[in-house]
Amino acid sequence: MENGLIHIYCGDGKGKTTAAMGLALRCLGNGGKVLVMQFLKDGKSGEISVLKSLGAEILPAYPDIKFSFKMTDEEKQRAAEFYTNSLEEIKAKAKDHDMLILDEILHAVNLGFIPLESLLSFLENKPANLEVVMTGRDPKEELLKNADYITEMKKLKHPFDKGVKARKMVEY
Repeated sequence: MENGLIHIYCGDGKGKTTAAMGLALRCLGNGGKVLVMQFLKDGKSGEISVLKSLGAEILPAYPDIKFSFKMTDEEKQRAAEFYTNSLEEIKAKAKDHDMLILDEILHAVNLGFIPLESLLSFLENKPANLEVVMTGRDPKEELLKNADYITEMKKLKHPFDKGVKARKMVEY
């Protein structure tokens, strides 16, 4: 890619990860190299295996994932260490890829699992040709200022509001 830009998919609506993975497919379909890291997820959603089979490099998900409000302080500390180390690995690998998907990193920053300053430093010093796609809710103002694309997914209606749980092949 000649001029890598920064994307943010945010909001309370469905489709943030789906949009990011669609860009990954487009990149792979055009011969690009994609690196994917999912934060706050188990790494087992349907799109991950397909992207991997198409040649995307998928970094390991945190092995003991659970909702942050169910974590002890010690578990939160271990998660923060894992994600901070993962960001360092991403920095080292980024130069060898055309696109980087950081799924749910915005929420990981909000929870304190990724230092905002570390992410901002990476974005400001990323390889010039690297397209970076970040997803999640409530992006920090500093991240919004660095983004070239910002798309907000707004929930107008969702089955979850009626008690319907996440469905395989649709929500994961």
